[in-house]
Amino acid sequence: MEIRVSGHQVETGDALRAHVEERLAAIADKYFSRALSATVTFGKGPHDYNFTCDIVAHVMQGVILKGAGQGAEAHPAFDQAAERIDKQLRRYMRRLKDRKLVPATAPQTIDAGYTVFDVGDADQEPVDNPPIIAETRVDIPDASVSDAVMILDLRNTNALLFRNSGTGKFNMVYRRGDGTIGWVEPQRH
Repeated sequence: MEIRVSGHQVETGDALRAHVEERLAAIADKYFSRALSATVTFGKGPHDYNFTCDIVAHVMQGVILKGAGQGAEAHPAFDQAAERIDKQLRRYMRRLKDRKLVPATAPQTIDAGYTVFDVGDADQEPVDNPPIIAETRVDIPDASVSDAVMILDLRNTNALLFRNSGTGKFNMVYRRGDGTIGWVEPQRH
């Protein structure tokens, strides 16, 4: 497993790097025969003297896990973030085992790049009409609604477009401002 440890205005010593590599390798070995990579970034909190730790782990094709932690020292901050990654993986693997599901390994991909619409005057701040940036290279998994919510949590994103395996139609799940999950399903004719 390739692990990159870095710090923003924080020195990452050999002991911390060894702790990070040992813990993430143990988590990867527990759930996967082979994990791809992980990036661990340490930093200082904005208004206090706490440490922050962000982990982004690419554990299998299409599955990206993110975890964050905060603590008075770097080790507890990392341990908190690693526990969140471990908890996400435990839930994910339990759901796969309970339902005898296999993760979507070949999602549909719409091949295009980023497009910015109506930039307007680049010198002025957009007031009422911010620029629209279309992110058109996306994978669209075939999943049930509950599996789509699981993928939304694993990818740590705000919205997920998916093809409903029950109806064959495109649906969307999204995280609402109050923390609940919203589900958009097209009207049936």
